[in-house]
Amino acid sequence: MQKKFRFIDLFAGIGGMRIAFEKSGGRCVFSSEWNKFSQQTYEANFGDVPDGDITKIDAKDIPNHDILVGGFPCQPFSIAGVSSKKALGRKHGFEDETQGTLFFDIVRIIREKKPKAFLLENVKNLKSHDKGNTFRVIMKKLREDMGYDVHYRVVDASSVVPQHRERIFIVGFKKPMDFEFPKLTGKRPKLADVLEKRVDKKYTLTDGTWKALQRHKKMHEKKNQGFGYTLADKNKIANTLSARYYKDGAEILICLLYTSDAADE
Repeated sequence: MQKKFRFIDLFAGIGGMRIAFEKSGGRCVFSSEWNKFSQQTYEANFGDVPDGDITKIDAKDIPNHDILVGGFPCQPFSIAGVSSKKALGRKHGFEDETQGTLFFDIVRIIREKKPKAFLLENVKNLKSHDKGNTFRVIMKKLREDMGYDVHYRVVDASSVVPQHRERIFIVGFKKPMDFEFPKLTGKRPKLADVLEKRVDKKYTLTDGTWKALQRHKKMHEKKNQGFGYTLADKNKIANTLSARYYKDGAEILICLLYTSDAADE
């Protein structure tokens, strides 16, 4: 099938956005992701390894493209990320020099390559972070400084996947467009619709790990900070899945009665 447009995949992760754009007729001509484990999964999914740190890539070296796609890091702006950084005395938002300024790398690439359109994604809290000042800076850059026709909306993914995941999507066009975000309709899925019936034993918590998670949650509750595990009902949807697993005990756990492979051995 002849590809209809060319796009680049920034902060690519394991390639979720790429799948969507390829299914819509696009051809990915460049990708960037600095996490080595995500790079490995991305290569397994698509057969090519993303370039590394976007801050070290000259915009002139990026191929011309019609659409720029980027889910720039959310930790400096998310409710969970900001709470964690405050508790540790660390800077957040644009003051986070490691991740908070990566939006401006998107800006320099747009300025150099002038794509026909872009799609950016981040956490819902981006809009209200720092009393709205962060979002005002972003909109000023994209609309006034770059001259794009920009639209945005907060979308909850629970209409298509069994997870409560609110994210803001920012869409921009080089030329004004009569654009409306599509309405997501259909039957809302539940966890049981996507869970495997047979689960390997390695995915089941040991008694020791379970006790440690309970201790960890009680410790954070006493300090009024951090996040503990949650137990998800397989007949409902999960809370937002985070990138903090194995870091602070914020796992979403599922109690299953399915037979594991180990039980059959």
